[in-house]
Amino acid sequence: MLPFDNRTGEPQLTQEVSEAIRNAAQGRLGLRAAAEADADAVVRGEIIRYEPDIPLSFQTGGQAGASGVDVTRRQVQIVINVEIIDQREGKTLWRGSSLSVNGEYSPPQEAEGRRVAIQKLVTSFVEGAQSQW
Repeated sequence: MLPFDNRTGEPQLTQEVSEAIRNAAQGRLGLRAAAEADADAVVRGEIIRYEPDIPLSFQTGGQAGASGVDVTRRQVQIVINVEIIDQREGKTLWRGSSLSVNGEYSPPQEAEGRRVAIQKLVTSFVEGAQSQW
């Protein structure tokens, strides 16, 4: 598996997403790690969007004051492209294009929303890959 390219301004996503997908490929799909030159198939992808602060639920008054609005729930959105390529045949075995997932959280717990979104991403990857086998 190759590290994911990252087109976002969130550098740690490269490691978090790559590691989660690698663990799923090995643990849930039964793929084994190998050097790229020796591998039968390669998983590669790119993180194309990361939105950490999408408002979901609002409450008037509260901490913002009687005339203000508090955001009580937010969500993280991650969008990736990922594919599994058969290196021997030179063809794509499975592709997830613009795969989008969300993870809800209560402010200020963005990390929890990101964790939920990455878990959903892994599930989408595994289910998509299994649908082709």
